[in-house]
Amino acid sequence: MQTRTQFFTTPIYYVNAKPHLGHAYTTIAADVATRFKQMDAHDTYFLTGTDEHGDKIVQAAQKENLHPKVYVDNISRLFQDLWPRLCVQNDQFIRTTAPAHIAVVTNLLTRIHDKGDIYFSSYEGQYCFGCERFYQDRELVNGKCPDHGVAPSPIKESNYFFTMSKYQDWLIDHIKTHPDFIHPEQYKTELLSFLKEPLEDLCISRPKSRLTWGITLPFDDNYVTYVWFDALVNYISALGYPNGPLFQKFWPGARHFVAKDIIKPHGIYWPIMLKAADIDIYDGLNVHGFWNVSGSKMSKSIGNVTDPVAVTETYGVDAFRYFLMREMVFGLDANFTEDVLVSRINADLANDLACWLRLSAICWRGCAPWPA
Repeated sequence: MQTRTQFFTTPIYYVNAKPHLGHAYTTIAADVATRFKQMDAHDTYFLTGTDEHGDKIVQAAQKENLHPKVYVDNISRLFQDLWPRLCVQNDQFIRTTAPAHIAVVTNLLTRIHDKGDIYFSSYEGQYCFGCERFYQDRELVNGKCPDHGVAPSPIKESNYFFTMSKYQDWLIDHIKTHPDFIHPEQYKTELLSFLKEPLEDLCISRPKSRLTWGITLPFDDNYVTYVWFDALVNYISALGYPNGPLFQKFWPGARHFVAKDIIKPHGIYWPIMLKAADIDIYDGLNVHGFWNVSGSKMSKSIGNVTDPVAVTETYGVDAFRYFLMREMVFGLDANFTEDVLVSRINADLANDLACWLRLSAICWRGCAPWPA
């Protein structure tokens, strides 16, 4: 009988800040899904890691008076140390500064460039340094970045572009003909709505006159690779693409867990990158909502970023994991406060579940018939 396989990934987390509640949720959700597949007799592989290049890393390192490599080593270690504390059993932790990853990014860029799908051009557009990408006017909200609430900066420069527009019709057809590609359904609708408009080609480089902390383009050493193009490749570099046994075994069952704010890179950039490189498309995306804290989106400026270590030290790891999986309807937003956590633990674990376990113990001893 052929072995059933399942490859689950989290996003690789950007190391411009310490781990928080959102990171913990995505990783625990992928961990729970992996354990379930193992119970269902699948051979599984579970990947997580850190994304370590780009403008924001340089800015964060400068604030700490550290070289970017020293800075990313420090923050990446916080993520690596967190997962065992949360009983997460990942098979691999990948870093985008690893030589093996850099080699695969270089390989992929070369393949797509040689195919004629990367070209050089001048561009003028609205650039959000917080998102590290250019925005189209239709993506802005009242002229501001929808994620950071600030007006993007106008930038004019020459860069390399990836012909995503060439593959737009293919991607629309793939999403429509593969019902489980995007889950839950509302995010499939969101992507298809975005794809009704012409898809602009993706700027995949940054000039070294502006940024040096990145992977040098193999066809022009005056430029580094756009951080999203670099980061997305981790899902295959971790498996030893192109000839590694892990890639051959697990890539056909690849499914990514992501939060809704990064559905566009994963649902548009990534499948088109794979198609252009003649690599089989991953199985699909599981997209979850945001964790709000006391009714507001987590924000360092507001001061409501929740530390998962502090929560588990007070309430325990099992209770924390249970709360995250029970409280959020996958795909929708949820609210975190300690009062909500305590209420959920008391209602589900201290009361209902404890009573059921006591009843089960009595029945198991033969003092009462097992419920039908």
